[in-house]
Amino acid sequence: MAATSNVTEILFLGFSQNRNVQKIISAVFLLMYTAIVLGNGLIVVTIMAGKGLTSPMYFFLSYLSFVEICYCSVTAPRLIIDSFIEKKVISLKGCITQIFFLHFFGGTEIFLLTVMAYDRYVAICKPLHYTLIMNRRVCGLLVGAAWGGGLLHSAGQTFLIFQLPFRGSNIIDHYFCDVHPLLKLASSDTFLIGLLIIANGGSISVVSFVVLLASYVVILHSLRNQSSEGRRKALSTCASHLAVVGLFFIPCSFVYMRPCVTLPVDKIVAVFYTVVTPLLNPIIYSFRNAEVKNAVRRLMGRKVTWEEK
Repeated sequence: MAATSNVTEILFLGFSQNRNVQKIISAVFLLMYTAIVLGNGLIVVTIMAGKGLTSPMYFFLSYLSFVEICYCSVTAPRLIIDSFIEKKVISLKGCITQIFFLHFFGGTEIFLLTVMAYDRYVAICKPLHYTLIMNRRVCGLLVGAAWGGGLLHSAGQTFLIFQLPFRGSNIIDHYFCDVHPLLKLASSDTFLIGLLIIANGGSISVVSFVVLLASYVVILHSLRNQSSEGRRKALSTCASHLAVVGLFFIPCSFVYMRPCVTLPVDKIVAVFYTVVTPLLNPIIYSFRNAEVKNAVRRLMGRKVTWEEK
């Protein structure tokens, strides 16, 4: 951390200063966080235990659900606890650590969503070679690359923040630490570092978006030659994936692909990509899938049978 920094802790303003409103927000987030952990956790357990869910699509989905739990856990538990505390404080080191893990899991999720789009492209456009192309080794390498890409992105963002001195205000008008609110507190010129931060996040978003767009353009073009039943199944899977991508990419792009300024609406937008997307993922991507629902029923059936014994 910069030697000239004398700020040792950061104060969050949160959503509201009204104690009653804070308690309501805490209760709502507690319910949402519990649903996120249970819903995504059930998907992970079901895919790991389900003998019929051997497709690479489910392999990637299990990792996506795990990342969703981790990603939401960076911000939601602290918000729930802070709602009961009058002074919402985090150390500067803790603040930068939160930024690191927020961007680590967020970057990993972006890369996983991109990998899943490629998987759908291979499954639909090259069905005869699907198992050969998307073998276990390739799937493992793609997941490893997603984790590695998230780590490099996060390390870059954190390194840039570490270069800044903090000697003035320590108040952030947010409910968690992030790069733009923290840049606002820096006591030096942040123009160049702000550009590098935008370039870091923007390049990942642009490249991922181009890959996603290209995958689905080719997929939609190839669907013209398939049967109506095959087209319906493919469109259903792709629509679910695109819904998750839209819920995550659009709010993230609004916050991170613009000049380093903070807006009052940022807190509300952040709720969508940190809480709402992980909450809806099990519903729109998994529990609409007949194979996943059947696997959950079988898993629950085995649990009931074991408990009866």
